[in-house]
Amino acid sequence: MKLSVLIVFCLCLTLETRAATDSLLNELNNALANKEQYVVKKQQGIDKLKNQLGRTAKPEDKYNLYQALYDEYKTFQYDSAYNYAKQADIAAVQLKNPALIASAKMKLGFSLISAGMFKETLETLNGISLNNLSDSTKAEYYFLKARSYFDLSDFDHNNDYTWRYVQAGTQCIDSGLAVANPGTYRFLALHGLKDLRTGNFPAAVKDYTAILSLPNLTANQFAISACSLSYVYETQGKKDESVALLIKAAIADLQSATKETVAIYKLADFLYKQGDLNNAFVYIKQAMDDATYYGARHRQVTISSIMPIIEAKRIKTIEEQRRSLFIYSSIITVLVFFVIAFAIIIFRQLKKLRIADNIIKATNITLQENNKSLEELNKNLSVANKIKNEYIGYYFNVNSIYIEKLENFQKSLDKKLTSKRYEDALVTVKSLNLESERQHLFDTFDKVFLRLFPNFITKFNELFKPEEEIAVPTGQLLSTEHRIFALIRMGIHDNDRIAKLLGYSVNTIYAYKNRIKNKSFVSNDEFESRIMEIEAV
Repeated sequence: MKLSVLIVFCLCLTLETRAATDSLLNELNNALANKEQYVVKKQQGIDKLKNQLGRTAKPEDKYNLYQALYDEYKTFQYDSAYNYAKQADIAAVQLKNPALIASAKMKLGFSLISAGMFKETLETLNGISLNNLSDSTKAEYYFLKARSYFDLSDFDHNNDYTWRYVQAGTQCIDSGLAVANPGTYRFLALHGLKDLRTGNFPAAVKDYTAILSLPNLTANQFAISACSLSYVYETQGKKDESVALLIKAAIADLQSATKETVAIYKLADFLYKQGDLNNAFVYIKQAMDDATYYGARHRQVTISSIMPIIEAKRIKTIEEQRRSLFIYSSIITVLVFFVIAFAIIIFRQLKKLRIADNIIKATNITLQENNKSLEELNKNLSVANKIKNEYIGYYFNVNSIYIEKLENFQKSLDKKLTSKRYEDALVTVKSLNLESERQHLFDTFDKVFLRLFPNFITKFNELFKPEEEIAVPTGQLLSTEHRIFALIRMGIHDNDRIAKLLGYSVNTIYAYKNRIKNKSFVSNDEFESRIMEIEAV
């Protein structure tokens, strides 16, 4: 009886935990559905600060507004955060205030490390004088420097250098703890990071639990601490607590429009290992979108290593479901034939030929409808499979090309910097032609897309009157208008994502789409569904 009670208790506990996880995932999916609203709210706050900046002329006010704009952008968009940190640094130099100069340079360092530029971060931080800084600012400085060393050690994965970076990072933490006020967020964050890196996980649990119970914790501070505690729980085998914290951290990141995040990537990896491919695929795509939007190149590389694996596994699962559906349909068809056979025998015995004839006709109609549905389903699955295969091949090809270019660029730059040929290194950096690379990317996409949809332009132009048809510019395979709706046909409906892929602003994409829809004789609401009906060959 005791064993039975124990089994029932464990089963109830498991079901309760599963229900709690599902509830959190539903909350995360709701936040994901409303992500654009959070971004718009964030942008409105930024626009308000920019308007204030345009109306002020005092150097002190300008410096404060640069700092405020940096705070808004630091987890939202790298290039803008870096720009306003730079402007704050210039304003601080004009004000001849050493403390403000040091603060601005620390913000430059945060922007650089968030973008994966570890060497530049350390160079910036090493150029800061600590003489005029308060103890709390020094603690923040040492935390940022320690994180730089630790992130660099994780990124390098080289036994000859990793231990040096870890040792340097630990020394920075000790320096920060010496000046931080016990019980504050910065003190607990420094202590937690040290315990995490030294493997003192019980102490790390206490540190991060204490942080999460602090009042007035920002969404970003909560997400970072929850993500760190999740890692500790994972190493201790507490998977339910670990995934719950990851979900909460991802929700906090979405609701605060934070793009510099790892929580949703870690969550996607966890769910993939647990077999939840649908959610894993959605979250890994969001992680890549966030990393691309922010400009975190090192995170893009990390996510790129797992994203194709999840997508391939998901496609394989769809194929297995398709085969299972075919088997079940075959079994049902056989059973239907048996029913018909028995019905014919019974109706012959009862000599109710007319009733039997009506039943056979109805059954045949049902079978024809089922066969049509199966044919349509097989056709859609075949097209989807072909698109996915082409897309994966295109994805790996483009990434391999750009990785090779990055390797060559890194080797060239490293060689010139090592030999102290700084002017040659600067020439090499300026020789990057991003516009040419983007055009090459467009040409490659156009070729792959037209291989899948060779009749796309013809079918697209059928939606317009002859005088309103969209012409393809000379020397190109697709115009910008065609390319926007080509991405929509590939299943990418998010205007923000389309804007990032094509290098335009979201407003420009809205303008292009509205202009094209207004030219068509098809209604605006029906236009995109007609685009989705264009079939692949």
